[in-house]
Amino acid sequence: MNPADIVATTQRWLEVAVIGLNLCPFAKAVHVKQQIRYVVTEARSADALLSALRDEMALLARADPQDIDTTLLIHPQALTDFIEYSVFLRQADRALRQGGYEGVLQIASFHPAYVFADSAPGDVENCSNRSPFPMLHLLREDSVEQAVAAFPDAADIYERNIQTLKRLGHEGWRGLWKDPSG
Repeated sequence: MNPADIVATTQRWLEVAVIGLNLCPFAKAVHVKQQIRYVVTEARSADALLSALRDEMALLARADPQDIDTTLLIHPQALTDFIEYSVFLRQADRALRQGGYEGVLQIASFHPAYVFADSAPGDVENCSNRSPFPMLHLLREDSVEQAVAAFPDAADIYERNIQTLKRLGHEGWRGLWKDPSG
């Protein structure tokens, strides 16, 4: 799959699942304002991905938030195994601290095989963090704080997502991805 198709697939996931199911009530505004940077890296190893991550953190920290508020670093060829991806997240957080971005940026994680620590692999609630490709979501701390302040029940988002996904079920989740043209 070429990078343009990977971005298009990611945008569809964002529109249908993340925004469409309101899994993240903060995503719609940056999407509508076109403030999301989509980066498809050709990294095939953790080291190459770490280098791309460092570059993207630097770019996002320097960028005007009105132009780029958040970045999705999509890595379809690196860390496709969820366990390896999970282990890598510690390296990613360390790179964030070492780069001086603690309190400035944060990293959210998404993966096609995502499993929360307190869930079984088949639990539908894992779908809230299941993306079409492995990716690291870089967010600005200031933007997160503003969004949380504007959303009075931000602490309840996780629980609400679980209930939404349980009501939808696996069949409903799969139905989201069917081609509407038949």
